[in-house]
Amino acid sequence: MPTSPRQIVTALVTTVFGYSLMQTVVVPALGLLTRELRTTPTWSAWILSAFLLSSAVLTPLLGRLGDLYGKRRVMVGVLAAYAVGMAGAALAQDIAQLIAARVVQGAALAVVPLSMAILREALPRQRLASAMGLVSGIVGAGAGAGLVVGGLLADRLSWRYLFVLGALLALISLGMVARWVPRGEHAASGGLDVPGSLLLGLSLVAVLLALTQGPSWGWSSAPVLGLFALGALLAAALLVLERRRSDALIDVAELTDRPMLATHLAALLFGAGSYFFYVAIPLFAQQQPGPDGAGFGASVTVAGLLMLPGMLAIIPAGMAVGRISEAFSSRWPLAIGFLAMAAGSALIALAHGAYWHHLVFYGMVGAGSGLVMGALPKLIADIVPPARTGTANGLNNIARTVGGVVGSQLAAAVIASGSGGRAVAVPDSAFTILFWLAGGVAVLGVAVSPYAVRVLRTVPA
Repeated sequence: MPTSPRQIVTALVTTVFGYSLMQTVVVPALGLLTRELRTTPTWSAWILSAFLLSSAVLTPLLGRLGDLYGKRRVMVGVLAAYAVGMAGAALAQDIAQLIAARVVQGAALAVVPLSMAILREALPRQRLASAMGLVSGIVGAGAGAGLVVGGLLADRLSWRYLFVLGALLALISLGMVARWVPRGEHAASGGLDVPGSLLLGLSLVAVLLALTQGPSWGWSSAPVLGLFALGALLAAALLVLERRRSDALIDVAELTDRPMLATHLAALLFGAGSYFFYVAIPLFAQQQPGPDGAGFGASVTVAGLLMLPGMLAIIPAGMAVGRISEAFSSRWPLAIGFLAMAAGSALIALAHGAYWHHLVFYGMVGAGSGLVMGALPKLIADIVPPARTGTANGLNNIARTVGGVVGSQLAAAVIASGSGGRAVAVPDSAFTILFWLAGGVAVLGVAVSPYAVRVLRTVPA
């Protein structure tokens, strides 16, 4: 019996929610993991960094494999590997084993671009925008829910249950995808660009490693500068190689095309702006009030709940992208989303001393985030042919990941400078700077938005 669009969307929403939940669920437990595994904060930071690096390397490659050999087939493989990685993390006996398991888990970011490609392939056009908005919104909502769930499990049970939950969600998603997602068509021709994949992966590893280690090694140190230089050289070699290949992983003409370039830049800005809040709000909530009154002294669980309204606002906002585009034009959802983020950021920068400030003003940021997240895959669908949907969305997700790393490291630098590098209360001025930085990034997003639009064109596969 053929599956209905509702079943397809349900399977993909469940899959993406499981991934996005586990993306942040370990954040509240990092201190606990450092103690329980008898390691250092530097090594425990790799629990996050290893996941991000693995995601950056594997996502475009897996997106291309989906375009070539079938999205469902690749997604099933990704979910199986993800379940194994989660089980390995739950059983880890030391930090090295846990980091290795997180590397395997990084493959799961590919479920986001694969889901977008499946939606484009399986759903009627009139339902496509709202479905993409829903799936995109779930990415943000799941990340927010992960902060709450992670706090609850770490507070009440054991950190191992974080990964037990992840394994169960992966297995449930695997069953739903295998049962409800259609096989689809193999729209792409050609082969797998192994040299291009290798160069892309190595360049991303070099740049992301420099960004994650910059605070501890020193931004002007030889290793960090060397990694940035290596990343630039590898990226240049990649562009030279891809211009000569007919089955290139990256279509250089497509990448340098103004709408596509603006779409990737918007994703990078969105990732950076989002992480300013991911770092600032939980830290502000958990900090004991300092000399200037900054902080609420709340628990990990309450800190996560403080962000929940903003995360819940993402879902309906993402689903509204299609209606806004039809009523006005496709250029408006992205611009309105960044504008709402800028307004919410400015308000919380001006007033963040009460719980309701965070609940209401971050709710505005969440609604704007939903519009941005829903608009990006729709814009990509308007730009690229079906044969490159998975690959293009994969690269867009990588741009957002890189933005997230940049945002988190900038936030860490502001916090460190505000506290003088000592274990003292972070002053209110540092939080104010972070919220203004988020607003400034959103304003840049508003400026970029008009350039990310193109009238739908038909391109042969």
